[in-house]
Amino acid sequence: MTGALIVEADGGSRGNPGVAAGGAVVIDPATGSVLSELGVYVGIASNNVAEYNGMIAGLQAALERDPSEVHVRMDSKLVVEQMTGRWKIKHPDMQMLARRAQDLIAGRTVTFEWVPRADNKLADAAANESMDAQASFRRDLHAPQAAVAAPEAAGGDLLL
Repeated sequence: MTGALIVEADGGSRGNPGVAAGGAVVIDPATGSVLSELGVYVGIASNNVAEYNGMIAGLQAALERDPSEVHVRMDSKLVVEQMTGRWKIKHPDMQMLARRAQDLIAGRTVTFEWVPRADNKLADAAANESMDAQASFRRDLHAPQAAVAAPEAAGGDLLL
């Protein structure tokens, strides 16, 4: 694969806090094809907690495919600014989620970009699908490298 895999991530909460889920898609930068779609049902939580969960699920799926470089696109200015270190993380729940994300990407090339909500429709749809079903899901349209090499490594709990 050439270039950084793209992760588009989003989160939503109906009530804030309310029924919440994160969503993500992993995109092949060469073709623009969606490689994976993920929904992470969080339960009752804030929108920001859902955003972090969507990003983490997308990062995990992307890093299974190609651990060398990932570019994350989100419409959450808060998460993007916190993950780049430009804004402090004050809320304990988000501190924990940010640490989880930072541990996941440690030593890797991962960049973050804020995008307008209109440019994040696929991840938003995944988050809404997960909220509607009140369940997590993962659809891999092409098997990740890690799953081909070691099927048992591809399993795991998406609830973060």
